[in-house]
Amino acid sequence: MKLTPLDIKKQEFKKVLRGYDPVEVDSFLDMMSNEFADLMRQSKEMSGQLVEFETQLRDYRQMEKTLQQTLMQAQEASGRSIENSRKEGQLIIQESELKANQLLDRARMELSRTREEIANLRSKKESIVSRLKVLLNSEIDLIKALEVDDDELTRDLSRGTGKDSIEIDEIIKKL
Repeated sequence: MKLTPLDIKKQEFKKVLRGYDPVEVDSFLDMMSNEFADLMRQSKEMSGQLVEFETQLRDYRQMEKTLQQTLMQAQEASGRSIENSRKEGQLIIQESELKANQLLDRARMELSRTREEIANLRSKKESIVSRLKVLLNSEIDLIKALEVDDDELTRDLSRGTGKDSIEIDEIIKKL
């Protein structure tokens, strides 16, 4: 059976001849009742605090669980981000290497074309130089032939006209 402060206050004892002093017993019972009431009030307060603390503890545990999940998600996201960044970096490097190789190939082809052009131009130059030499040699041969003819013509003219000589330059101009 549970005792309440009211039970203690209303408790009555039998009266006997040589028993306890009723005033003393009543005062003790009043004091016990008050103490018991204080203890019950404190117990209720502590029970309320216990419920509040249990609620807070439950909330804190839930927050801890949420924080752990958030931390794990953040770690996973960070790991994925690092992996994605690494892969993206590798792709950038591969693309850069590919572009560099393409540029080198283009430069090599351009160098090859330029060398071929230079070889063609040298060949054309040599051809032109050869033609010019042939042309100049034929012109020199023609001039020599003309000089020989001029000498004969001058001799022929000086006999027939009475003039001593005609300038070769004038004859060349007339031709």
